[in-house]
Amino acid sequence: MRFRAKIVDLACLNHFSRVVNTIARLARTCTLRLTVSKLYFILSDKVANGGVSMWCELCQGNFFDEFQMEGVAAEHNEIYLELVPENLSRALKTAQNAKAVKIKLTNKHCPCLRVAVELPSLSSSSRTVTHDIPVGVIPRRLWNDFREPSVPDFDVSIYLPVLKTMKSVVERMKNLSNVIVIEANLNGEMNLKIETDLVSVTTHFKDLGNPPWASEDGCQSSAQGRDLESMAEARIDIKKLQQLLAGQQVNPTKALCNIVSKRIVHFILLHEDVSLQYFIPALA
Repeated sequence: MRFRAKIVDLACLNHFSRVVNTIARLARTCTLRLTVSKLYFILSDKVANGGVSMWCELCQGNFFDEFQMEGVAAEHNEIYLELVPENLSRALKTAQNAKAVKIKLTNKHCPCLRVAVELPSLSSSSRTVTHDIPVGVIPRRLWNDFREPSVPDFDVSIYLPVLKTMKSVVERMKNLSNVIVIEANLNGEMNLKIETDLVSVTTHFKDLGNPPWASEDGCQSSAQGRDLESMAEARIDIKKLQQLLAGQQVNPTKALCNIVSKRIVHFILLHEDVSLQYFIPALA
């Protein structure tokens, strides 16, 4: 099992750093899955137990100048590592104007991801700062726990408003309640509501638009034949939503959410070369 990669392009490095930073804000620990063409950051707290889950996918070719890996076996050419993303994020922070960054899977005393940051220096010799990040190697028999979460058969799919706006609304509401209701319909309308004994506050968004699959795709049958005005809603933990919005270092080109009434809210944030899915279960 071997892995080594190198980033030379500064823009790619900073972009990768922002992605890792976002992941670090969403998960204390996560699984890094390496394949020949892609990297995945996966968090699979069981949604059934009230945990969020996350699936972030990157094409390695858009970030790395060199990328070599040999998986566990020829027919299972993948590597699954458990790591604390904050450690990787910290290591990359030292690389803001680096000449190159090399990442390698090593095993001195324990398995580590070695991040070697080559810094520019005035003399002809270059300085290299090395970080060893401990990782756990996840055995083959557990890989099935980290499959891509299936997209539930949703009632409504809608584009999100500007994330900065949404974030400031949610931050204000967070001071009033621990629970937020997200509701949306197939007419491009979405409301964020909190209701307590003392106060009820609603923010309305209009003309957001609904993704084409909400109407065309036969397999999303629950959205078929729905009254365009009728709202699908889910009550969720406001802190989990705020964490998602506050963690965004990568400005998505498209952001949308799918609501399965009273069950789950599924967020999809798409950037040219990164996609992030985030699932927040509904509260009873």
